[in-house]
Amino acid sequence: MRGIKAIIKKELSDHFTSYRFIIIFSMIAMVSLITAYMVGLNIRQELKEVAKPRFVFLMLFTSSGAMFSLVQFVSFFGPLVGLILGFDTINRERNQGTLSKLLSQPIYRDVVINGKFLAGVIMIAIMILSIMLVITGLGLLVVGVIPGAEELGRIAIYLVISIIYISLWLAVAILFSILFRSTATSALAALAIWIFFSFFISMGANVLANAITGGMTGEDRTEVILKNAKIVNAFSLFSPMKLYSDATATIIDPRRKSTRSIIAVGPLEQISMSRFSGPLPLIQSILVVTPYLISLVALTVICFAFSYAVFMKQEIRSF
Repeated sequence: MRGIKAIIKKELSDHFTSYRFIIIFSMIAMVSLITAYMVGLNIRQELKEVAKPRFVFLMLFTSSGAMFSLVQFVSFFGPLVGLILGFDTINRERNQGTLSKLLSQPIYRDVVINGKFLAGVIMIAIMILSIMLVITGLGLLVVGVIPGAEELGRIAIYLVISIIYISLWLAVAILFSILFRSTATSALAALAIWIFFSFFISMGANVLANAITGGMTGEDRTEVILKNAKIVNAFSLFSPMKLYSDATATIIDPRRKSTRSIIAVGPLEQISMSRFSGPLPLIQSILVVTPYLISLVALTVICFAFSYAVFMKQEIRSF
């Protein structure tokens, strides 16, 4: 499409020179590096004079530092990057009067929305990739372990999932920037959606599960706990954060055989698990998280498609 390269270059230039992006990127990079460094020191201390286990390098991403692991940090604060990149993508230019001038040029309207979204995705990819490379180098220096091919493959898949996850929130922010003329309103609406899916979905899942299982009488305590966990897990899957957390935890940790935290097993299953208790191969881990990855991609596509349709139907004179 003609003009899309110009739109992408212009948006990238705006992002790279934006103080708010520099600030949020610096904060996330600083916290990620501090967390990885603390985890690396703990791993080196625990493995001192001990035979190093397999996949020890991946522990940089799954082990908790002072409060949380790197995977948990990206899961919770990563959406803020997408929201900051996109909450004023359209309405800022509309309020400044530059959008009507841009559309008066020989540039199609869909090129504008596509170029802005692709520029945001490129910025997200640059940010995540740069942080991952620095953390990998820091891990080599602190832990002193060279990652194997499978570990690098898992990190690469984790990188892709993270880009898709943050791009979903970028699409949400762009949608609100199209729906609302005020940048403050679009920012608050996007932030409200993030807070809802970050906090209230999990709280609502627990309340719903307790309400359902609390009225069960004559049930074994173990059965009640399992039913409660199933209800919480099923309801929590409406949150993109839950989809991302389960998918990345399964990819980064080869010891996880399932995305579920509680699994009911019988005697024969216990024997089978004891015989095949080794780490899950990368291909099998990919198959386990494929439904979650497809769900994240579908949510991103649906959200951006809705933004695209609304933007294409808006009157130019309203800009």
